[in-house]
Amino acid sequence: MTVKGRVLSLQAHPDDTEFLCAGTLALLGESGWEVHFASLTAGDCGSAELGREEISRIRLEEARASAGLIGGHCHCLGCDDLFIAYDRPTILLAISLMRRVKPALVFAPSPNDYMIDHEITSRIAQTACFGCGVKNVETEGAPAFEPVPHLYYVDPIEGKDKFGKPVEPGIVVDVTSSFETKRKMLACHASQRHWLMVHHGLDEYLRSMEEFAAGRGSLIGKPFGEGFRQHLGHGFPQVDRLRECLGDKVVPLH
Repeated sequence: MTVKGRVLSLQAHPDDTEFLCAGTLALLGESGWEVHFASLTAGDCGSAELGREEISRIRLEEARASAGLIGGHCHCLGCDDLFIAYDRPTILLAISLMRRVKPALVFAPSPNDYMIDHEITSRIAQTACFGCGVKNVETEGAPAFEPVPHLYYVDPIEGKDKFGKPVEPGIVVDVTSSFETKRKMLACHASQRHWLMVHHGLDEYLRSMEEFAAGRGSLIGKPFGEGFRQHLGHGFPQVDRLRECLGDKVVPLH
């Protein structure tokens, strides 16, 4: 099948994509897009019992299994949990990845979220999208490419900012038809479910995702949805490419 384009989900941790945009990635994959998953960290702090090296290995295996369910490619930039930095080395890693993948669409974390790892990753993704075509920023073996990708921010966790205020999406994608795939993808991350049970005392891993997706779906009268906001700053594409790709499955709210 001819590849229509490439989409890259650049998130902080291995299971962030599954929680927030896997249903949309599955739809794009079904329609002929090449799908790439990337996390800045391998989730090295995501265990109460295992050391960093072992849990990182396990979590990357889980991420690859999840991506494999929709024929996706998996990448990790090798940063450490809690210490993702907006610095030259990390930005260059992200630009290099962007240049190798050459995505037309990029999904990034919300600029305002509960955890600083997510917020810094959001800024890194914005800079990498803008900088991937700047020829004087050199990345070995990965030449500059244009145009600037269409950048979309996924919802913050629980749909609220760090002050607890709701963050409303600009568009909602109807992921009802791909929701069971999204659920199976998240279920691949068994170690994270166990970690959250120990760390938070709750077994809400899959249920919380389902409830949030149902809430976003209710905004457009559908069983399940995923919310996005498009980055429309100067120098970035102004056309809603996601809506062009998925048609009436993408519903604008404003």
